[in-house]
Amino acid sequence: MDRRKFLKYSLAIGSAVAFLEHPFHLFASTPEAVRVSGAEPPELLRAALGAFGGIQSFVSRGDVVVIKPNIGWDRTPEQAATTNPILIGELVKSCYDAGAKKVKVFDRTCNNPRRCYQNSAIQASAEQFGAEVEQIRDFKFRSVSLPEGEILKEWPIYKDYLEADKVINVPVAKHHSMSRVTLGLKNLMGIMGGNRGAIHNRFSEKINDISAAILPSLTIIDAYRILLRNGPSGGNMNDVKLTKTLIMSPCTVSADVLSLDLFDRKLEEVPYIREAINRGMNKYKLETLNVKRIQLS
Repeated sequence: MDRRKFLKYSLAIGSAVAFLEHPFHLFASTPEAVRVSGAEPPELLRAALGAFGGIQSFVSRGDVVVIKPNIGWDRTPEQAATTNPILIGELVKSCYDAGAKKVKVFDRTCNNPRRCYQNSAIQASAEQFGAEVEQIRDFKFRSVSLPEGEILKEWPIYKDYLEADKVINVPVAKHHSMSRVTLGLKNLMGIMGGNRGAIHNRFSEKINDISAAILPSLTIIDAYRILLRNGPSGGNMNDVKLTKTLIMSPCTVSADVLSLDLFDRKLEEVPYIREAINRGMNKYKLETLNVKRIQLS
């Protein structure tokens, strides 16, 4: 059963348990994660995808693909509070090159949506390569059952995300005043409806209650520029560091763990990622994770 048919069935019976299953298979020799450094976003992306055998390893002809960046803040790309727009544009192009039927880009913003979409430059970059870019519409949220949730048993999730054939999660790596860092798992809050402020109470449990049911097909951590302090919104260029790095994995938890050293953080310092591992949300064994590291300059 393909991902779209499964999700429709899952919602109908009030269960999203099997959404964790990866929708495609990788050969044993393929890395479980890739870390590329030393180039501009298009080169970083192409090198990382190449290590996995190309975008065709993740996107099939005729797929409807959702790309989920961080567009949450009214900031410019240089301020590193939102995903790099050049990376998003290149990713849209790659999906169409693989034969995708449609590519959708959206995020539930914290600041004014129009300004966020415009000033992040993500809308213009994605549309340049043919993506359908839409602001979040409240009527499009659908309640999803969370049978493995320890606190939350259901939560509204954006319909277009649920119905996509493939989902590519593309957070920007940055500091967060409450959760220490915001990476792949936390970026999923951008397709969650309801009162998101309520998730911050007992955050480690609640974010994983929801995320376990909606993990994406692929996570790409944008660490071209990272926000070291005063996140998640930033605003001060003194808090930004140019690292020219990209981390990619079909496992969101693995990608997040590989990103922690960008902030000189250890796993035990980030409770919500540690909680995800305790729940078995990582697809791969972290102690033996097969990481391909590529230095481009």
